[in-house]
Amino acid sequence: MRWSQTLIPTMKETPEGAEIPSHVLMLRAGLIGQLMAGAYTYLPLGLRALRKAEQIIREEMDAAGAIEILMPALTPLSLWEQTGRVEAFGDVLIQFSVRRANRKVQMALGPTHEEVVTDLVARHVSSYRQMPITLYQIQTKFRNEERPRFGVLRTSEFLMKDAYSFDTSLEALGQSYDKMYAAYCRIFSRCGLNYLAVEAESGPIGGDASHEFMVPAENGEDMVVHCRDCGYAANLERAEIGPVGDVSNPPPPQPLRRVDTPGATTIEQVSRFLGCRPADMIKTLIYTADNRPIAVLIRGDHDANEAKIRRAVGAQKIALAEPRVIEEVTGAPVGFAGPVGLKQPIPLFADRAIQFVHNGVAGANAADAHLTGVTLGRDFHVDQFYDLRNAVDGDPCPKCSSKLAIRHAIEVGHVFKLGTKYSEALAARFLDDKEQLRPIIMGCYGIGVNRILASLIETTHDANGIVWPVALAPYEVVLVPVNVMDEPTRKAATELHDALQSAGIDVLLDDRDQRAGVKFKDADLIGFPLRVVLGERGLKQGKIEIKWRWEDQAQMIDLDEAAETIAALIRRERQTGERFAASASRQA
Repeated sequence: MRWSQTLIPTMKETPEGAEIPSHVLMLRAGLIGQLMAGAYTYLPLGLRALRKAEQIIREEMDAAGAIEILMPALTPLSLWEQTGRVEAFGDVLIQFSVRRANRKVQMALGPTHEEVVTDLVARHVSSYRQMPITLYQIQTKFRNEERPRFGVLRTSEFLMKDAYSFDTSLEALGQSYDKMYAAYCRIFSRCGLNYLAVEAESGPIGGDASHEFMVPAENGEDMVVHCRDCGYAANLERAEIGPVGDVSNPPPPQPLRRVDTPGATTIEQVSRFLGCRPADMIKTLIYTADNRPIAVLIRGDHDANEAKIRRAVGAQKIALAEPRVIEEVTGAPVGFAGPVGLKQPIPLFADRAIQFVHNGVAGANAADAHLTGVTLGRDFHVDQFYDLRNAVDGDPCPKCSSKLAIRHAIEVGHVFKLGTKYSEALAARFLDDKEQLRPIIMGCYGIGVNRILASLIETTHDANGIVWPVALAPYEVVLVPVNVMDEPTRKAATELHDALQSAGIDVLLDDRDQRAGVKFKDADLIGFPLRVVLGERGLKQGKIEIKWRWEDQAQMIDLDEAAETIAALIRRERQTGERFAASASRQA
């Protein structure tokens, strides 16, 4: 391909509204163009990179035994109503009505395809002999994103690979899950991503296993808890915390005392008013767990983890109680709940850190009042302690003696066990070997294809631009004739271009009549892995210059053998990715 025959609108300046490096560079390098907030056009270079990511995904999914299909993005709203996800998605679900034959038909644009694929399988799979089977697609999804931002990382329209496994037993589901997990590891490794597979929260219907694939990045919107020593990793919802604190030799208990705290309802306000630390406070949160009130005790400087609370309570659904319920339970308005003297006897669940709060401060279950000197065992009792809070930087690892680190990350994939939620709702059943009718057991496996590109750029760029691995680069080689108006230079560049193209190398010839500096800057901005410079002086000596984007030094090679040399270098890098990986490890 010749530069003059395609569309590569590079920019010198940072586009208005672009906030993070991947967004800035994808716009400046001419990979994408913004139509409106949350909607982008993929220009020729961006589309080539996107298609390469798709191809890697297809190869690994096919190798894992998954079967590709293509489902419609347009879906009947009735499917979503059957599974209760119209309410669950809320405004995120893009729904509308169309008029057909004088009647209104309610439709939705699919944000995901569990309902559609389950309906498909319910119609065509009826026997245990037809399973296991895993179906996948690469399809556009739609979500009414309230705050589209960060370029293609958070959009209303995006490309997703979603796969769904269908099995007859939990054991078989585990095998399907393991195949997809291994395929994901191969996909992200081949794409050149430095990723973490982290334990994740599946939700009340998600089975006993769930993992997210995260790319650590400063601008990531997700938080990952990671132990660098043993490799333990989990998202913030799921992360466990190792043993912390020592209950021996507590200070002598102080008298329980009520203190007026007018208008002080938050941890910050009360700690400032009383001159205590947030860590000395006992935060009492009133939740409803499957519609029954419970109290949860968390140290003042910690945040409650609702996924952990739900698991500890054994509830399907929890939510912070309404003000009316809080007042009924505590006898006080919101902001003054405490474990001492609750108006109604309700179950009390305490985080483990509460054991180490001595002479604490808590709400007095009365308006504008708190208690000081609150002592566990004397003033209130807890039968069992749980891990109910979010991990923080420096917490002990649950698997080894090291400390946990909190890292920002970008989610690029998620695998989890669905169980029978959708098969039961949509009557996807099968006859087992005993002729008994049973619901099909499902797993779900998603990859954000656009996010592969954005997360790679977010983590592999420098001051000059993008740094692509060969696997995803729009073009593997860019040829830069220094003086394209010089006939021998133009002839050598054209012949080398044609030879590389014939050898199956993705090559772009920069045939623009521009200064060499402009061409070099654009090549670095876009991030082509191998730059080949053809200068008049070198050509007179039968030499050309080659330079890997991620290496500082260039080298001279013979023009006569250039096509064979370059093709061999690219093929090896395609196969191993060793040069890019070595460079990435040095930067890390």
